[in-house]
Amino acid sequence: MTTFVDRVELHVAAGSGGHGCASVHREKFKPLGGPDGGNGGRGGDVILTVDQSITTLLDYHHSPHRKATNGKPGEGGNRSGKDGQDLVLPVPDGTVVLDKAGNVLADLVGHGTSYVAAQGGRGGLGNAALASARRKAPGFALLGEPGDLRDVVLELKTVADVALVGYPSAGKSSLISVLSAAKPKIADYPFTTLVPNLGVVTAGSTVYTIADVPGLIPGASQGKGLGLEFLRHVERCSVLVHVLDTATLESERDPVSDLDIIEEELRQYGGLDNRPRMVVLNKIDVPDGKDLAEMVRPDLEARGYRVFEVSAVAHMGLKELSFALAELVAQSRAAKPKEEATRIVIRPKAVDDTGFTVTQEADGLFRVRGEKPERWVRQTDFNNDEAVGYLADRLNRLGVEAELMKAGARGGDGVAIGPEDNAVVFDWEPSMTAGAEMLGRRGEDHRLEGERPAAQRRKDRQAERDEAQQEFDDFEPF
Repeated sequence: MTTFVDRVELHVAAGSGGHGCASVHREKFKPLGGPDGGNGGRGGDVILTVDQSITTLLDYHHSPHRKATNGKPGEGGNRSGKDGQDLVLPVPDGTVVLDKAGNVLADLVGHGTSYVAAQGGRGGLGNAALASARRKAPGFALLGEPGDLRDVVLELKTVADVALVGYPSAGKSSLISVLSAAKPKIADYPFTTLVPNLGVVTAGSTVYTIADVPGLIPGASQGKGLGLEFLRHVERCSVLVHVLDTATLESERDPVSDLDIIEEELRQYGGLDNRPRMVVLNKIDVPDGKDLAEMVRPDLEARGYRVFEVSAVAHMGLKELSFALAELVAQSRAAKPKEEATRIVIRPKAVDDTGFTVTQEADGLFRVRGEKPERWVRQTDFNNDEAVGYLADRLNRLGVEAELMKAGARGGDGVAIGPEDNAVVFDWEPSMTAGAEMLGRRGEDHRLEGERPAAQRRKDRQAERDEAQQEFDDFEPF
């Protein structure tokens, strides 16, 4: 059964905002109580947060679909809806968040580091919040905004100070088991280690983490074996330690050639040239292993490597190795630039920045793109004439109509607000007049009576009543 997963595709959905409420206060002896519709609640966010107790992405491998709760709708009596609850997803330290195209969205390192993977939708305003000196009793409310839907890829890159690299069965797991309290699976056959193992080592006053990276064989950087799957775990390590087997039973292998092959794979993977290296000649408790280690050591030292002869089984040479690693880790930590406090930079928008764009497409359609126009469209109830008129007023005040005229739009031209896959398209009729003087009865806007079915039905019913009243008035009894 799989117990370690370091790459998953996660489908997250934030909560949608609750709709605003259109309500009128009703109380005995107060026929004109005024609007009292409350606002809708905000939808919950989906937040990825680093938790040191989590070491694998296994939970998201089995349950890749996660959704936050929606906000509650507003109610009468100025009662706002309850906000949706944020969904906090714990991830291991060192998790990288990418989009489907492979672009890095966030690099989560350090306990408590968080990233909002999906933003919850805003709640819609109730008619009490929409009331103004000109629009005293709005007959509409704004809809809640839908939450974000996103597909993200989570990749785990082990956060460790030292990485043990080498051929399978070179003794990396045995070495980490005696240097630290880690208890990895150990056996004498290839690919015993199927997941990176992590251990904590204390050498004097220095405490550092050490990890063994499995699956490195010739062709690992091109995906052969398990190498490509786990090479990413080397990226964050400060020190690389080559663990070489001096007692291998394969006649075509020797420590120097093993070192050259692993170094070539690391070079092809890229980004590891500046890491300090160290060589460990393991299994010197075997007589042939001890002789071979003494033979190859001068050659390795001539290349500039610091070489240690050890035996994980017999616990030989481990103290010197642990303190040497502690020294390299301390040097690496001291060489890192000190983290400075994040400076808050405020960049005011330019005076001529309208916050939206108007472009004419090849088919003659004019498309409006911008955060505010698109959000206003999503929050508009197009079954309510007054709500549509309110949207027209807001777009006019923002300057959309003026920009359409500059772009060459004329009455009757098609205008789309939003992206191609989710846009509201209408025939534009310029109207530079806005305000309460354009409003009729609650829920109506005279600018839309000729086009809106609801307004036309009300006019037809009123005409029928007027006609019946006229027939009654003209009736003369015999």
